[in-house]
Amino acid sequence: MFDAIDALSSDLWLLPDGVEELLPPEAYRAEQLRRVLLDSYARWGYQMVVPPLIENLESLLTGAGQDLDLQTFKLTDQMSGKLLGVRADITPQVSRIDTRNHADGAHRLSYIGTVLRTRTNNLFASRTPIQTGCELFGVSDSQADIEVISLMLETLALARIEKVHLDLAHVGIFQMILQRADFPDNKAPQLFGALQRKSIPELDQLLQLVGNPTARDYLKALPAMAGKIEVLQQAQELFAAEPGILASLEQLSQVAEVVAQRYPEVEINVDLCEMRGFNYHTGLVFAAFTEGLGQAVAQGGRYDGVGSKFGKSRPATGFSADLKALLNLGGFAPPSQMKAILAPHADEPALWSMIRELRLKERVIVCLPGEEQLDRQEQCDREIVKDATGQWTVVPYRR
Repeated sequence: MFDAIDALSSDLWLLPDGVEELLPPEAYRAEQLRRVLLDSYARWGYQMVVPPLIENLESLLTGAGQDLDLQTFKLTDQMSGKLLGVRADITPQVSRIDTRNHADGAHRLSYIGTVLRTRTNNLFASRTPIQTGCELFGVSDSQADIEVISLMLETLALARIEKVHLDLAHVGIFQMILQRADFPDNKAPQLFGALQRKSIPELDQLLQLVGNPTARDYLKALPAMAGKIEVLQQAQELFAAEPGILASLEQLSQVAEVVAQRYPEVEINVDLCEMRGFNYHTGLVFAAFTEGLGQAVAQGGRYDGVGSKFGKSRPATGFSADLKALLNLGGFAPPSQMKAILAPHADEPALWSMIRELRLKERVIVCLPGEEQLDRQEQCDREIVKDATGQWTVVPYRR
């Protein structure tokens, strides 16, 4: 009987799979990294926004959010009867916020907040990541992509993540080939998946359905277009008769060259079959990887025009990362939390006034009744005592 009660009691403390909490001192590390990142984003000109945790489902899944349908928890609003969603990604919310900006120029926004997902990409990932990122609206030039990629790499550097390698791709290349392929629309997702996995047998089967011979040759050659930056030269030779694709390759080349100059320690790869977010990305996409994680530690790309669903079409590019992953993978070490001053519990106005004054700059822990015997040496290096004249004063901790 008691064993059953104990088991039930212990189950109450279990968190759902993929859901975790941050406890001391890890919560302190997370908060310090959050502040460091936000301060850095502000120095780059990115203004912080705090979107709501829940929104009307239609708004969350509009534009860039459509791919998030399966990842989104849904609930009914008891006040309006409408279907709401708990955000699984903050980027669509920031896109909506940008449409409220009346200026036509560049608009830089940053954010940090918890998101909730119905499932994870692997057994070890979190369903409640703390998503941080930046979005740059209103600039279509590749210099905007370079700025965002640079800021993403700076984020990883601030988190003390080492041995970073960057993957670059351009979803527009596949989109342009598909437009002339004379390929069944209902089979496009299978073709997309086969290219992503570089599954040659599956790809060969699907290519039999491609009506345009030139497009067939292009698609067959795509899996080999992966490797160091030099791959872009091979791709330019392959697509020499395609001005649109050549322009995309030139953009990739320009971005890769500038990023390589700025961050020589970062290994840069190109993969023309990497089409993550194909359904909403419109151009250059990128992802950063590091040792110890089988998936991207940060990622992003261009998603022009997504704001049209909210009434304002704008060029857009951005990146996001999980603050928890940055903490787990990086060596970020905030300044040690200052030692505290131990204060006695006494209802004396002079003591309370002194404690309030000290707390403007110091940690002060009041020793409550029942705590007198607790060892505070780990937390406290000073204490408040009465001196010989009856005045409260701070002295070195001596217990």
